[in-house]
Amino acid sequence: MSEVLYTGIAMSTGDGRAGGQARTDDGLLDLTLAIPKEMGGPGGATNPEQLFAAGWASCFHSAIKAVAAQRKVPVVDSAVVAEVSVHPTPDGGFGLSAALHVELSGVDQSVADELVEGAHAVCPYSNATRGNIPVLVDATVVEGN
Repeated sequence: MSEVLYTGIAMSTGDGRAGGQARTDDGLLDLTLAIPKEMGGPGGATNPEQLFAAGWASCFHSAIKAVAAQRKVPVVDSAVVAEVSVHPTPDGGFGLSAALHVELSGVDQSVADELVEGAHAVCPYSNATRGNIPVLVDATVVEGN
């Protein structure tokens, strides 16, 4: 492993995803968790998959911006929607899959595809999950505002 640039620290207490708390060491994130209704829980609070999706979407969005800047490609408008899904495994456990949907304007489809491919190569979340979970990544070019 190379030099550490930053370490995010969070703690889960209580009953984990079933009504527990998740908070960061600096107190900037302090959430109650709940099992989603779709998984038989009460819903009404965030869950680990939403937190993972938010982190990955934000990280991937930054990676797109960095790759675009590196390649001197102006990106007028952009958004990343991350979907993190839970699946039962044959052995009674659970696994994840993900989809990253990128929306870009100001570029043509081939450039959008190249930017997304480049971002997927440098994003730490993408690198951490590569080969471990199924991940779909796609780009859609939308009209600018």
